[in-house]
Amino acid sequence: MALYYRDDTVQVTSESIRAGGHVIPMPEVTYVWHAKGQTTLAVRGRVLGRGVLVLLLSLPPLVGLVCVISLAWSASDRGEWMPALIVFAACVVIALALVPFLEIPLGWLDRSYERGNRVNELWVQYRGQEVMVLRTPDALRFGQIYRAVQRAVEQQGDHW
Repeated sequence: MALYYRDDTVQVTSESIRAGGHVIPMPEVTYVWHAKGQTTLAVRGRVLGRGVLVLLLSLPPLVGLVCVISLAWSASDRGEWMPALIVFAACVVIALALVPFLEIPLGWLDRSYERGNRVNELWVQYRGQEVMVLRTPDALRFGQIYRAVQRAVEQQGDHW
């Protein structure tokens, strides 16, 4: 028996698929496909959170740009460039010092994209029936499970 995927709720082996209360014998699987499921509140929240995070990451540079432009504008009116250059240099140094702290929110954003923005469903046909094996909003996990089922079905085809 070959193990293709296993987590707390799903197990894909060369003998069967175990998920969602179903135990589907692999030799009886004739077709595998995926479909887009109905969007859930969790997925909508993830997309909304992603938008808020992008907005929060975008605002400080935009505000900084407006401040630099207004500082340059006021310095040209007064003809005093030295205080403006000192303030500008201090802002650049502070911004560069804060760059490493962007790792945390950018990591959140990256994981949000990995998880996807829709619900995926895994379907199989066996014994003449179409059965939904899995429904998940986690795109990364879904992809791993779907590829595992495909490999298991392909291996069954090689044995015939």
